[in-house]
Amino acid sequence: MGVFSAMNVSATGMTAQQMRMDVIAQNIANANTTRTENGGAYRRKTVVFEEQDTTSFDHMLNGYMSNYEPNGVKVTKIVEDPSDLRLVYEPDNPDANADGYVEYPNVDTVTEMTNLIDSSRSYEASATAFNAAKNIAAKGLELFNS
Repeated sequence: MGVFSAMNVSATGMTAQQMRMDVIAQNIANANTTRTENGGAYRRKTVVFEEQDTTSFDHMLNGYMSNYEPNGVKVTKIVEDPSDLRLVYEPDNPDANADGYVEYPNVDTVTEMTNLIDSSRSYEASATAFNAAKNIAAKGLELFNS
């Protein structure tokens, strides 16, 4: 793998993790949102990652047998978590149903903070790999010019 390919893979990883952190921040910000513009409580969102420019298995197998060049990662979509919403008994709440229960988002802030730490560490790892590739390229140019 070339230096620029390594930098590209790292850069796509940082971009994808930034999007993941944005979605996690949105989940945390809406942890108590009982009414959205579409009606109903906010639903937790997650991102789906996929390799960029995926090809067939045949092509990938041949690529591994010869000089395989990784493509990086991308966010393909943001999906809503289908798990149940939390029901809390609050009969005085204007969003309460006929039985006095309010639907709260299916967001667990502890889980979201754990995912945020994971995403942050992945971003840092990609940034470190990017800087290492950049330093290798700089040293190569330095050796070439001496």
